[in-house]
Amino acid sequence: MSGTGQALQQLTPREAWALLQENPRAILVDVRSNMEFLFVGHPTGAVHIPWIDEPDWDVNPNFVRQLRELLLGGIICGEDEGCAPIILICRSGKRSLEAGYALMQAGFRDIYNVVSGFEGELDEQHHRSSLGGWRFEGLPWEQC
Repeated sequence: MSGTGQALQQLTPREAWALLQENPRAILVDVRSNMEFLFVGHPTGAVHIPWIDEPDWDVNPNFVRQLRELLLGGIICGEDEGCAPIILICRSGKRSLEAGYALMQAGFRDIYNVVSGFEGELDEQHHRSSLGGWRFEGLPWEQC
């Protein structure tokens, strides 16, 4: 699926938080829609680049380019250590998985997916944030 021979690395929310704490070069990218990012909330410090967004809910044709622009600051990619780890998060880990494979196909390495996302899967009452996810784990988050 990735076309690179590499598997997309999977992290729990707590593992993602630990990687962010251990590696100050690591970047957390929230790929949810603008509305989700602003009104549902997002991990503190996350960079927002939507994978699919309103109003048409089409895949963002500029996603890979926007990630490249984010990394072109010089502080994120170095000659010796390469580019920073990129950790992708969405609502439940599905869109970020798709976005991760697109990045791998474009030649990015050291890409991680947060498996249960920001809100986790739906429970029996169709509620999120009760079975898993960044918020469920009590990790730092904010909303507008």
